[in-house]
Amino acid sequence: MGFFAFGFSNFSVTSEFMLEGDRLGASLVRVLVVDDFEPYRCLIATILRKQPELQILCEVSDGLEAVQKAEELQPDLILLDINLPNLNGIEAASRIRQVAPGAKLVFVTQNSDKEIVAAALITGAHGYVLKTDAGGELLSAVAAVLRGDEFISSGIKRRESRETDDL
Repeated sequence: MGFFAFGFSNFSVTSEFMLEGDRLGASLVRVLVVDDFEPYRCLIATILRKQPELQILCEVSDGLEAVQKAEELQPDLILLDINLPNLNGIEAASRIRQVAPGAKLVFVTQNSDKEIVAAALITGAHGYVLKTDAGGELLSAVAAVLRGDEFISSGIKRRESRETDDL
């Protein structure tokens, strides 16, 4: 698959990546990437590695391993998919909240179902990015979440707006 198949044809960074409360921005943000589709997981990690403030601790491919690595490594930020083998992303996020309560969670997924989005946010996720929007929004989402803000993909917002207009 080519680079453009994932929606990362154009991305740029205009904001700093620093943890909320990190006045000097001197410490690295430690990141765990979770996606069962290896090419996409590698693409996300490659993009994040281009940001000197972000340190990829580990990449994993299933929900159970995500929980184990979150507990072991205590990352600052976890990017995870919803559709994962062995334990789905929603359940993994719920368990991660217990074993790594300081980690910020951002879902990066194809799933735009409003019940799934709501369930993801209820688990304590700080962000939700559609893979189709990730090319233009992933780094903005990471920056927003690290500042302490919530980030919802523009594709979700557009869909909600259309559904409201249809009422």
